[in-house]
Amino acid sequence: SVKSTEEIAQLSEQAREAYKYSEAALVKTPYLILGILILIVAIIFYFTKLPDITDQEEKAKDGFFHALRHKNVRSAVIAQFFYVGAQTCILSFLVLFATEVAGIASSKAATYSGFAGLAFLLGRFIGTFLMRYVKAPVLMIVFALLAVALNLYVIFGVGVSTLYALVGIAFCMSIMYPTIFAIGIQGLGADTKSASSLIVMSIVGGAILPPLLGKISDYTGHLQFGYFIPLISFVVVLFFAIMNKNIHIEESENLKGGH
Repeated sequence: SVKSTEEIAQLSEQAREAYKYSEAALVKTPYLILGILILIVAIIFYFTKLPDITDQEEKAKDGFFHALRHKNVRSAVIAQFFYVGAQTCILSFLVLFATEVAGIASSKAATYSGFAGLAFLLGRFIGTFLMRYVKAPVLMIVFALLAVALNLYVIFGVGVSTLYALVGIAFCMSIMYPTIFAIGIQGLGADTKSASSLIVMSIVGGAILPPLLGKISDYTGHLQFGYFIPLISFVVVLFFAIMNKNIHIEESENLKGGH
């Protein structure tokens, strides 16, 4: 059972170490499951033949940032910045959210992190299947709308159902990174490589936005209010998807890889 700080302080040194070890052991299973899932995905990618990107036009001569002259590259860099920031916020604070907001015991909270990882993986496979019948940007509009709705409930809802909403958001996030990336490099020719690098570099959002969530939570005294950060991020992704809803992603640039 979970012990309070006072109860832990009353334990002998040996008992305290044994308790800490048992608590640490509880979080191994979810991360072991995640590690196995990631390994499976890595094996799938290893044996999947990915197309080589070749320059279809003469090499760009105006430097690394020349690709930013394309509207879809600029918008993809912004959208990816906010998406990766939102993903990091959702997944990194999930255990803390489970204990402080949903009232889940710390010994069980890490399990929900595993559930979120599983939801993310399922969302990727289901999303990729649906893209056989629905345009990727249109499907991302649906997923982004669901993410916004669930995020609003995370902010204003109460009880353990808010934690379920967070797991649902993980499902919705699954197709966003590769879809944004594919739209961003669509039809660029010689600028494809530099555009790809710029979009990948935008993952710096994962280092910038989570501290903002923490600051808002500390300032307001409510962890839930910090989730306005991923809410804004999903709205940005939603607008990006709407702006590019008519784009048809070529098979060579489709969602065969991703984050």
